Amino acid sequence: MNWAHAGFDLLGQRVTWADLIGNIAALATVVLATRRSMWTWPVQLTGAVLLFIASIGAHITGNALKQVLFGGLAIYGWLRWRRGMREEGGLAVRPATTRERSALVGMMVAGTAVVALIFGWLNSLGLNVSWAPWPDAYIFVGSAVATFAQGKALLEFWWIYVLVDVVGVPLAFSSGLVVSGTVYGIFFVMVLVGFRSWLKEYRSSREVVAS
Repeated sequence: MNWAHAGFDLLGQRVTWADLIGNIAALATVVLATRRSMWTWPVQLTGAVLLFIASIGAHITGNALKQVLFGGLAIYGWLRWRRGMREEGGLAVRPATTRERSALVGMMVAGTAVVALIFGWLNSLGLNVSWAPWPDAYIFVGSAVATFAQGKALLEFWWIYVLVDVVGVPLAFSSGLVVSGTVYGIFFVMVLVGFRSWLKEYRSSREVVAS
């Protein structure tokens, strides 16, 4: 069985099981992250594996590579949060410092340019790794930076995901991944809710310290 294409037809569109279940896991990851549950990381790892399979089947190289990176970052995040939970006061949610914000923006800009040029170069060699090098690179790098910031419990990671969704929604639909495109749209709303929850928690912790 070809797992990348196994699925069913819905309203004239092919829905693959890997895309469907992987995105359900991705949505669960956001819910768990909002609650700062350690389960967010193993669930994210599971979703990354399934979405990697779906992306390979749809020939979206950037998204496939993003899932590989997500798998590695899920392990990093789990270790980081586990250490944070053991520290006095638990895992502290906080805004990034000016230096950290500059680093995050720099990584997104430079990383997107480098990865897009690599994709374009590989395409010129006839490898056809990506039909949309710049959007693919942007999603790949932006998602990686967001997950890295999430591992450090930075508030800004939510807003980086918003920026990724702006490109991810139309790219997924144009690539035939209907479920992924729909989920990206749902992500947008969930990310706003998650940011509000983390911001409220941060402000509450600051009030406790001030008192």
